[in-house]
Amino acid sequence: MPRKRPRALRAQQPPRAPRGLPAERIHGLSLRTSRAIERVERRSDDYYVHPGATAHALRRYRAFLRPPGRRPRYPRHSECDCRGCSFDDVRHARDVLETVLRQLPPRPCAELRHRVRALDAEYAARTLPDPFADRRQWRAHLWWRRRLASGHEGAPPWAAKT
Repeated sequence: MPRKRPRALRAQQPPRAPRGLPAERIHGLSLRTSRAIERVERRSDDYYVHPGATAHALRRYRAFLRPPGRRPRYPRHSECDCRGCSFDDVRHARDVLETVLRQLPPRPCAELRHRVRALDAEYAARTLPDPFADRRQWRAHLWWRRRLASGHEGAPPWAAKT
């Protein structure tokens, strides 16, 4: 009885996904860091830290700082607390990044922290401090939450519709 060659047997099998690659490689980070972040996201018990949350948070943080110019930016409060809408508030995106940073191993943590620090410096330069944040802000001990916010992104607080 003739024997089938291994190549013929492999051709009959359905293609399988490449092993070890993250579902979404995060732009600007190494593959090792992307894999470590994916592991943290999969194992996290936090409602807001889910697969793809770190990439979404980084994109949201960059998008908030993207408009050129020297005018101050005002973070806005999110309308809803669900996983998707909560990223409307850039401060929540920064909260998610901090949660992931605390759970990462040292090397991937250092690489991600390097990216986040650059965005933090720009965020601190483009937003204004809120002197009353300790009275009206939840988690006011975090420096990014102690920035002046408005009801609408990009608009000063006095221009927000009530």
